[in-house]
Amino acid sequence: MTIKTSTAVYQGTGLRFAARTGSGHEIVLDDGQGNAGPRPVEMLLVGQAGCTGMDVMSILLKKRVAVTRYEVSVSAEQRDGQPAIFTSADVVHVVEGPSIDESAVRRAIELSATKYCSVAAMLSAGTVEIHHRYRILGPDGAAPIEGEVLVTGPHANPDAMGQQTQPTGLTG
Repeated sequence: MTIKTSTAVYQGTGLRFAARTGSGHEIVLDDGQGNAGPRPVEMLLVGQAGCTGMDVMSILLKKRVAVTRYEVSVSAEQRDGQPAIFTSADVVHVVEGPSIDESAVRRAIELSATKYCSVAAMLSAGTVEIHHRYRILGPDGAAPIEGEVLVTGPHANPDAMGQQTQPTGLTG
């Protein structure tokens, strides 16, 4: 078992904290009034985008897919009232290249969503229904290809997710 750590130290102004990760990186967290950094709940979405983005790019690189631009965006619906939890999220992968294989993109997203992305597994195990989508942009003038790969959560069992998915040797 691995233990991950982070520490947040109050900065003496409003609700501003300096957070330090176990790997030694620092980030300022703040509320809307101070606005010196992201809100803590926004960091969950950053984590989702980064985690799935690293998975998908790693898989596409291993498949030798020529990607010229790749972007992951995450938007989530947060309920009114406290605690203001996320209830649904859309993860959209925009992949651009001269000849992107749609099936490779779909498979990479599926593997990330069901097997490798720890953040997606945690959010899906809780209250969040996550829609995993893609948009493929090809050469100038070509119509974009769009689709939804799958929906995970809410209350998904992270140990059962991806049991039918074959591993590709990714870690993390």
